[in-house]
Amino acid sequence: MPPMKDSSNSTPRTDEELQEVTVGELKPHNASITLLEYDPRWPKLFDREAKRIRSVLGNKALQVEHVGSTSVPGLCAKPIIDILLVVTDSADETTYVPDLEKVGYTLRIREPDWFEHRVFKGPDTDINLHVFSKGTSEIDRMLRFRDWLRANNSDRDNYARVKRKLAQHEWRQVQHYADAKSSIVQEIMERANAT
Repeated sequence: MPPMKDSSNSTPRTDEELQEVTVGELKPHNASITLLEYDPRWPKLFDREAKRIRSVLGNKALQVEHVGSTSVPGLCAKPIIDILLVVTDSADETTYVPDLEKVGYTLRIREPDWFEHRVFKGPDTDINLHVFSKGTSEIDRMLRFRDWLRANNSDRDNYARVKRKLAQHEWRQVQHYADAKSSIVQEIMERANAT
């Protein structure tokens, strides 16, 4: 599950809005979404990337977590490993971006208005490296959602059903697919937060 903004606005973000936060050119997807059944190699890919991130950032990497659908055994997913990286201040790019770029990571998204969120693509594995500052509420939300789906088969299966249905549509941008899942994510999070 990639990070998601407030889902109360159901209007898809325009290409112009998405380009504003995209570093480099925004390329349209214009296709359905490919979902694969859970692959036990996904955690191994995460482990390899986490080692690389920790080796280059050292103690600047306060937390490195496998998040998103590839982190939930039994859940179908786009074959892209979502990784959560927590640093002291994600807005202070000088403290971590050059180090990540040296080993091949590419900054692709910069969202200063949304928790100073940053996203990098990996050098040789299809990943989304999400960077947030220590103490950001989105960190807890992502981890709670992952842990809830790992422990709750009913919600995991319900989420998979919705994902499969939405994935069949043609999406101009992959972000539109992610945003379309916001109501089911919100519903599941309400149950997770009630415990």
